[in-house]
Amino acid sequence: MQRAYRQKHAPRCGLWPSPASEPLFLLMSPIRTAGSLFLLTPPELVCLPVVAFLVAFHQNKALIGDRGLLPCKLYLRSVQNYFQGRIGWDAWSYAPTVMWLLDWSDMNFNLDLLALLGLGLSSFVLVTGCANMVLMAALWALYLSLVNVGQVWYSFGWESQLLETGFLGIFLCPLWTLSRLPKHTPTSQVILWGFRWLIFRIMLGAGLIKIRGDKCWLDLTCMDFHYETQPVPNPLAYFLHRSPWWFHRFETLSNHFIELLVPFFLFLGRRMCILHGVLQILFQVILIISGNLSFLNWLTIVPSLACFDDAALGFLFPSGAQGLKDRVLKLQNEEAQGIQPRLRYGCLVRRLVNLALGVLVAWLSVPVVLNLLSSRQIMNTSFSPLRIVNTYGAFGSITKERTEVILQGTASPNASAPDVVWEDYEFKCKPGDPWRRPCLISPYHYRLDWLMWFAAFQTYEQNEWIIHLAGKLLAGDAEALSLLALNPFEGRAPPRWVRGEHYRYRFSLPGGQHSAQGKWWIRKRIGPYFPPLCLDGLKDYFSAREWPLPEPHPGTA
Repeated sequence: MQRAYRQKHAPRCGLWPSPASEPLFLLMSPIRTAGSLFLLTPPELVCLPVVAFLVAFHQNKALIGDRGLLPCKLYLRSVQNYFQGRIGWDAWSYAPTVMWLLDWSDMNFNLDLLALLGLGLSSFVLVTGCANMVLMAALWALYLSLVNVGQVWYSFGWESQLLETGFLGIFLCPLWTLSRLPKHTPTSQVILWGFRWLIFRIMLGAGLIKIRGDKCWLDLTCMDFHYETQPVPNPLAYFLHRSPWWFHRFETLSNHFIELLVPFFLFLGRRMCILHGVLQILFQVILIISGNLSFLNWLTIVPSLACFDDAALGFLFPSGAQGLKDRVLKLQNEEAQGIQPRLRYGCLVRRLVNLALGVLVAWLSVPVVLNLLSSRQIMNTSFSPLRIVNTYGAFGSITKERTEVILQGTASPNASAPDVVWEDYEFKCKPGDPWRRPCLISPYHYRLDWLMWFAAFQTYEQNEWIIHLAGKLLAGDAEALSLLALNPFEGRAPPRWVRGEHYRYRFSLPGGQHSAQGKWWIRKRIGPYFPPLCLDGLKDYFSAREWPLPEPHPGTA
């Protein structure tokens, strides 16, 4: 009888059992209320870590590998040299990454190792539905290690957002237990409000950067341009761009409402908090279907789940015997009927850890809040290399016309000959061939395509990696070509010359003359982006930057 009583009334770290063990990289957000607790785990959310590490495995070697466009070995060496050649605390604190512990002679192997470890662990959590603090901390450390050597390729706001969400997610799990329904790990109010504080900062930061930035957000005209000029438009954006003017004004006003007013619903009681969650999730779904913004909007749904409670989510779970809902109810009935026993030592430690986490997040939030209040607000910035609490924002300025850099090659020995024929390279997703339909890839992410969008309204001097890319195309480098969709010199010798041309792009009119010809885009040449380059002419440029000169493909002059 005593044993049965001990099993029935085993000490728990709180009043209510937690139905979940899977945060961020899995992310589930169990919510504590006066009723039962349920677990919400949409498949699209648990796929996020898998997608992030899959992108890393497919693209990192060509971007930051031994012969990548911006080799991470050179970056780490520059950090090491900055700190007098030592790999000590200063170097670790500047760029926290396990790469400091690995052999640098084969960075491609190291990058694949981290990506595959992350892919394997996140896939395990996705398939089994089980996670613990050790697994979640490992996933966080692996992705942090990649982000901190990823340089400009990992400079997007969603990298920090994924890490911050993942860090909070660690504390939703039991320490060791691998169970979909751990009995002794109730959701702490500190963690719950940590997620709410995250979604509050994401949305308010995005809203404030808009009204402080481009004046088109104030005169309600930004959406007249956004669909056409966003980094990587999708097919629906083609049609949304032609919406009536009043619809674009409504979109802009709605954006301000969602980002500037709705975040404060979090503090106005249960019903308004749930309404906040509903509106934010609907808003993110609209953004998902209207553009290719990587996994940003999928990820932003995650902290919004902390706005719901069991009464709001219960209908999502079947009521059958031995189902998750039934098991949670039994646990809670046992808890309600028994006398609360003394807390275990581990439970007390966990409460102290959660309290310490709350203090840490509050302390790290100070510069973030000051940044939000500042008229000189900056977005998507981390004040700590661990990226535990960050600033966020999106589209503080809107480009009014779309420009693209088109890379072209020719086999002609004379690049200035009047009869020279230039052939276009095509990227995976960014606009190029006017007849090619815009892609649909979210939540996947082509990092090079995104950086090409930024390069188009800057100069090649500001983006030296694009000259490195040109050199690799001149050599027919297989890794670099894996980042592209079309190599016009496939099956023959690489080009003798490569150049960058600057074009202005706009959507064709649906039902118009160009659309009838099958064109999605209309383009007009602006001028050269960078002049014709040959491999021999790049030797000094590459040497000055310590880039390995690409080996010429057989048949290259």
